[in-house]
Amino acid sequence: MLNQTNSYFPLQVNFKWEGNDYCNLSNTKTLKSFMKKTILISTFLIFTYLVQAQRMSFTTFAGVANYQGELQDKKFTFQQSHPTLGIGLAYEITSHWSATASLKFGKIEGNDATSIQIARNLNFTSPITEFQLGLEYDLFDLEERSVTPFIFGGIAVFHFNPSTIDSAGNKVALQPLGTEGQGFYLGRKKYALTQLSIPMGGGLKFALNDNIRLGVEVGFRKTFTDYLDDVSTTYADRTLLIANNGALAAQVAFRGDELKTGLSYPPVNTIRGNTKTKDWYYFTGVSLSFRLGTGDGNGGGKYKTGCPVNVR
Repeated sequence: MLNQTNSYFPLQVNFKWEGNDYCNLSNTKTLKSFMKKTILISTFLIFTYLVQAQRMSFTTFAGVANYQGELQDKKFTFQQSHPTLGIGLAYEITSHWSATASLKFGKIEGNDATSIQIARNLNFTSPITEFQLGLEYDLFDLEERSVTPFIFGGIAVFHFNPSTIDSAGNKVALQPLGTEGQGFYLGRKKYALTQLSIPMGGGLKFALNDNIRLGVEVGFRKTFTDYLDDVSTTYADRTLLIANNGALAAQVAFRGDELKTGLSYPPVNTIRGNTKTKDWYYFTGVSLSFRLGTGDGNGGGKYKTGCPVNVR
């Protein structure tokens, strides 16, 4: 048996290899277990090395979320925005480029009472949960300057689930109802609640000291769905909608009858949304990042070797 201790890292990891383990790898179950352990150990060692190299930072984010779509036609606004929180990691590839990973939790909202489609009388809210991988570019080196503009881009997976409050005061999830006839009308299918988006944005970053950075940013997300607000195409036939998807689907598909004017459900195929554009969501806020690791104690910046040692 070979028993080797790797003491290069601050936390020791013991590798034990039994003589007959090599033969046991022919067994699928043993091989999977071996690969899982190898990946976990390798990930731990790589992460430990990056932390010791002082290139890894832990980031926090606090701000607000909003969206642009059928129930909110402004491209950017703080109207109907909701708090957003997030955490993440950043790895400094060079003094200008960083690779990032983040997780954000927010909420978006839209209401026809503040849009140009008041007579439609629709409203919704939806949580937004997003995991993002991306790249950041700092215009200036924060080892040499105290502030720099920065831009970022990447790819994200996000989950949403639009809902409304019905006339009885109950919260109703909209996607299962098929408010535009999804499931039976003109081949329309129910939209997926987990989708991809393209993050892009920028802001300013401030060096508070050698290890702490403060950022102010705006980040837009281009989506590939027009249903963040559950509104996209045309009205389905009301009688068919009730027969196939239920009376509640028809009730929340058009709510103009709840206004004082008491409008009637629109004729079949009347425009309900705008199929030519997709919905966007965006985050605006402040980030705070903390560089991990303690370094080697020799001084100098993150890419410097520190002061030379006199030898006598």
